[in-house]
Amino acid sequence: MKLIAVIPAFNEEQNIANVIKNIPRKISGIKEIKVLVMDDNSRDRTAETAKSAGADFVIKNKQNLGLGKNFKKGIETALKLKADIIVNIDADNQFNPRDIPKLIQPILDNEADMVTCSRFLNPQLTKNMPFAKKWGNRRFTNLISRITNQKFTDTQCGFRAYSKEAALRLNLQGRFTYTQEVFIDLAEKGIKIKEIPLEVNYFRERKSNISGKLGKYGLKSIAIIARATRDTQPLTFFGVPGAIIFLLGIIGAGFSFWYWLTHLMTTPVRQLFNVSVFFLIFGLSLGVLALLADMLKTLKANQEEILYRLKKKELEMR
Repeated sequence: MKLIAVIPAFNEEQNIANVIKNIPRKISGIKEIKVLVMDDNSRDRTAETAKSAGADFVIKNKQNLGLGKNFKKGIETALKLKADIIVNIDADNQFNPRDIPKLIQPILDNEADMVTCSRFLNPQLTKNMPFAKKWGNRRFTNLISRITNQKFTDTQCGFRAYSKEAALRLNLQGRFTYTQEVFIDLAEKGIKIKEIPLEVNYFRERKSNISGKLGKYGLKSIAIIARATRDTQPLTFFGVPGAIIFLLGIIGAGFSFWYWLTHLMTTPVRQLFNVSVFFLIFGLSLGVLALLADMLKTLKANQEEILYRLKKKELEMR
């Protein structure tokens, strides 16, 4: 089997060499190991440093694509290089590359097609994480767990392994990040996901080149999660709010009608009746939209299946 370690990088001149040099070049069950660095148009010498440190492939984007698009491009490139297993690891030295054999073992054992590092399965792994980041991580993880109807402990970690099947199935749209969208996309397609606890180096003084301010990161991530949920679960996304709004309309209209029957006047509740009618129409419209979106989901699933088969056939012909 061939393993390719993909390292998305942006302005990581100071750290990337250490990551590359610590990637194991011999792993039981793996015949060939290569390192692919995806430089997202860094302003420093990230690309040059990566080459000097021993990276087998270094691709520098002509413009900054964002972590999400850069990750997607890295996965596509690794597939073209005939990878059987793709390991994604951050360039900031936060994760230990020597843990790659542990990360990929469930894939080698056919226990999962995606394996992700979790910082919360073992409480000792998060002892240095600031409270705000720990709280935010748990909130996002709980949200993803509810959306996918599966129990996860860490959906923001960037140290992950994918089988070729999982990589071929991936279809991501987010530009800013990919971490949560991957869970939603692959879980919807029935890909088995497993978490394993691994040690993480957390540097309090280091500012992330990706997330920046937590508030900005949170808002952009929520937008990506909302879009992914809309595409994978349209009946829930549109139907639940529509049903709630429609029910409020029924209650308001029913109360207005009762008041008119008992008092033979509409003056105190006329505005309530007008708002209730609006809620009824709006809720019904969301219900219709949910049905239409669900039809589009079926078309999207068919298109993704065609895309998957085309990508698989293209790889087989190489």
